[in-house]
Order: sequence, then C-alpha cells, then structure tokens
Amino acid sequence: MARKRRVKSVKTELVKKAREAMLAAVQLYNNPQVTFKAEAFITLAVIGWTYMLHAYYRSIDVDYRYYHTAGKKKTYDKTKYGAYKHWELERCLNDTACPLDSETTTNLRFLIGVRHEIEHQMTDKIDEYLSAKLQACAINFDYYICKLFGNKYNLSKELSLAIQFAPLSPDQRENLQDNLHITSNVKNFVVDFENVLSEEALRSSRYAYRVLFVPISAKRPGQADQVVEFVKSDSPLAEGLEKTYAVIKETEKRKYLPGEIVKLMKEKGYDKFSINKHTELWKSRDAKNPKFSYGVLVANTWYWYETWFREVEKHCTAHAVDLKSK
Repeated sequence: MARKRRVKSVKTELVKKAREAMLAAVQLYNNPQVTFKAEAFITLAVIGWTYMLHAYYRSIDVDYRYYHTAGKKKTYDKTKYGAYKHWELERCLNDTACPLDSETTTNLRFLIGVRHEIEHQMTDKIDEYLSAKLQACAINFDYYICKLFGNKYNLSKELSLAIQFAPLSPDQRENLQDNLHITSNVKNFVVDFENVLSEEALRSSRYAYRVLFVPISAKRPGQADQVVEFVKSDSPLAEGLEKTYAVIKETEKRKYLPGEIVKLMKEKGYDKFSINKHTELWKSRDAKNPKFSYGVLVANTWYWYETWFREVEKHCTAHAVDLKSK
C-alpha cells in the first residue's frame, strides 16, 4: 500500500510541476520587460511537456528510465551521483505509447530543434518569428493536461492575452518575416524542418496557431467589450475582409527554389519557360532587391516567395505565344 501511495504522489507532483513550468513559460513570454522571450519559453515548455509525459507514462506503467540489459539482467543508467536517467522529451515522443496527436508532436519536435540551435549561442529577435508555434504549444499543453489528468489542472483561466501598445500592420509583418537580424541558423532550421511537412501539417492549428485580429466598431452598448474577435478563415465574414490582412495570418511564407518555379510553369503548359528565362526575368525586374520582398537568402541559397511566383505566372500568361509549343 505504501508503494501505491508513493506512485500516486510522484505522478501528481510531476503533473503539478509540469503545469507550473508552462505557467512560468507563458508569464515570462508575456512580461514586457523580458527580452529573452522565445528562448525562455521553449526551455520551460520542454520541461513542462517532459514532466507531463513522465506522469502519463507512470500512470500506465511504462518505465521511462534508461537502462541496458545483459541477458535477463536489467541495469539502469544513472548519473554520476546515482540518480536515474529519465527520458528526455524527444524520447518520450518516440515511444509507441505516446498519447499526443501527430500535429502536436510535430510542433514539439520543431521547438526541440530550435532549442538545439539556440542553447549554445545567443540569438536575436526570434520571438515574432516563432510566436505562432509557441502559442500552439501552450494551447496544446492545456488541452492534453486536461485530457490526461482532468480539468482541475486547466491553465486557460490563469493565462491572459498579451497586450501590445500598437497594432501590427502588414508592413510590420513583412519586416518581421524578412528580418536579417534573425539568427541565420534558426532560419535555416525552420526552412529545413518545414520543407518536409505536408500542407495539412503546416496549416494545422496544433502545429502553429494563427489568429486574424479584427478591429470592431460597435453600434450598440456592450458590443465593444471584447478587443479581439476570432474569425474562421472559411466564414462569410472572413470573405469580406480586406485581402491585405491575409499576410497577418501567415507564419512562415512558402518558399520556392528557381527549379521548382520553372517546373510548375511547365506543368501549366509553358514548356519553353526555362531556368535561363527565369534568370533573365528576375534580373530585368531587379527582383532580389529587398524593397520588393520577393524572396529571401537562406544559407547562401535564394528562395522565392509566393508573390514572385505570381509575378512569374503573370509574365508567362502575357507571353504565352512565345512560351507554349504550338
């Protein structure tokens, strides 16, 4: 009986510490005086998720300690001072008993990858670049701690919406996306990580939580009590919004290599459009000039944005006679 009480107390303590770690992560991120936001959030969030999964595995009798076997003998790995070595978050995610859905797992693998890039060196201005992933991480955590351990551990009532003193305009968003001060190794990791994800995974709110913020002019008392209105992208109201707001919904823009653009143009029937013609086009338009925001240089490789892809498509349409075989 004493052992059962011990098992229960350890699990409960793990859940409580997991919850506290995530609360601390969000509170630090929302603190206007803290500039080390994303780094601190990711570190504490990883601890929170690790403790939560340890508690879950403990509850279903999965041994989350590292060990090795010699014949039938099981020997546990320990630290220099005799403590058991428990699974890190990535090992928890890899186990077949992991209770998390694939999009939530992808979000956590993304944050673990970013942590590996930032833990040994200083970074600069990555908060806005990662904010959608961090928001999804927090919401996912609240969902799973309630699902696995009950609503008494709910965090949503204790977390508030962070407030800033100025609205985020589309121009500001572009500047954040293309900010040359964002550490290149983080950008490189993001590009490599997301290049292999499916469109469904990229758009999932469990991977990156995107919200469109809409200013509201209330006509009757009581209608202006909420600062933010959440609008579904497929709703009639969303269809009536100005198209310029679309950029605010995006987290990372889709990126194209030149060869991919040429291939897509050929699939549209412009079989005479080639790499050389594409090069001539972007040079004639000075398209790599940062003022146009047509693309970005990542790890000495130029990637084109959707805006340039549309320009190429317009060019091909206008010169269809020359670019299509008769």
